[in-house]
Amino acid sequence: MTDDELRKQAHDLDVTVWVGKSGIESVTDELSDQLADRDLVKVKFLRAARGGTTTEELAETLAERVNAELIETRGNTAVLH
Repeated sequence: MTDDELRKQAHDLDVTVWVGKSGIESVTDELSDQLADRDLVKVKFLRAARGGTTTEELAETLAERVNAELIETRGNTAVLH
């Protein structure tokens, strides 16, 4: 699937992983499990998680941790594949 096709699929997805003040460490296991079950997972970065970093930076770090591909970030939400 191309990134464009994945983006279209992601449009209708609900957020299933929220990153809060505990940071990305606290969601890596859950995210790995979800990625094993489905193609795409939408992740929302709450203000408490962002601190001084951007959603893009956090999403890239999270994608590396779970060995996933970052498809896109929009606002405070990221889509991982």
